[in-house]
Amino acid sequence: MTDEIPIGGICDPRFAPVREAFIGNFRERGEPGGAVALMVDGRLVCDLWGGFRDAARESPWARETLVNFFSVGKAFTALVALRLVERGALDLDAPAATLWPEFAVAGKERVTLRHILSHQAGLPAIREDLPDGAMFDWPRMTAALAAQKPWWEPGAAHGYHVNTFGYLAGELVRRASGRTLGHILRDEVAGPLGADVHIGLPQAEHSRCAEFLWPSILPERPPGELPDDALMKWNTYWNPPGISGAGWVNSPEWRMAEIPSTNGHGTARGIARIYAALANGGAIDGVEILSGDMLAEATTEQSFGPDRILGRESRFALGFQLPQAERRLGPNDHAFGHFGAGGSLGFCDPAARVAFAYVTNDMGPRWQNARNKALIAAIYESLG
Repeated sequence: MTDEIPIGGICDPRFAPVREAFIGNFRERGEPGGAVALMVDGRLVCDLWGGFRDAARESPWARETLVNFFSVGKAFTALVALRLVERGALDLDAPAATLWPEFAVAGKERVTLRHILSHQAGLPAIREDLPDGAMFDWPRMTAALAAQKPWWEPGAAHGYHVNTFGYLAGELVRRASGRTLGHILRDEVAGPLGADVHIGLPQAEHSRCAEFLWPSILPERPPGELPDDALMKWNTYWNPPGISGAGWVNSPEWRMAEIPSTNGHGTARGIARIYAALANGGAIDGVEILSGDMLAEATTEQSFGPDRILGRESRFALGFQLPQAERRLGPNDHAFGHFGAGGSLGFCDPAARVAFAYVTNDMGPRWQNARNKALIAAIYESLG
């Protein structure tokens, strides 16, 4: 307990600046509840949690508290798909329609898994108006995407596929393997590593979940008929209305569903454990989750420049975000990972042998988040 802020966990004295930055998030940067984990050379050197897991501030965050980490899960979605590429069940450069014949319409005949994982597929949004709750209906969502005309020529530009990314990659995974993406993540990655990370959270685990403090005021749709570009951006986040989590994020339906780009749940320690394997060439403690060659391709830049959705530059490898000048992941250029809504983050820096995760139950700033920036700075201060 630190000045009425409940803080638990362990931290190697060498990494005391990380602990101080974490406490500073509560004292100075409005953190309601969250956790941070740091592994260096495969060893857990910092595993801290603090604050409260509920809006009433009655239930302290605990060691096993789970929270929705949003787009942090896109990296794990890509990881599952890339495991199938290694086996020959998926091909990065074959038309998606080879496995998904219904997809080969409206200019999507040549769209590939590489286009999807690098946000170049031109499918960040669904044009057809869908009712609230449709995001739980996998066949309906994938059928709508199969029928959708790309918003731009696939491969000619990129734009962040905020919520459709997981359906597109997940449907190819399902068709190639006969299993859902969440089941493969559990059976082949999280389970063998002992990582408390889930896409599709069993109901028996819901009692561990933190309440996510979703903003009470939501944006209103601009009146009238929207120009095509504006409609694309609106529908990316709000079609169907709850696809980003609004109104549903704390419900059993949301937690149990598999919405791979948006509704992953886990602990910071679990996320860091997966990245510790990636920081070590794809394997740790005898468990390989990706080969070194596949990892090298997975972290090679595929898209960089103006983002059709974000309205700023973004930089992607195959499902992983890469550092850029205004959004660094520490000082080393070969770090990679993925941010999530509210400032949650998982990344690794193979040069420094670092694997890091931060989770929160607050919708803080998405692009420049003072909380994760303070924690990242503290890691490298500690390392010297």
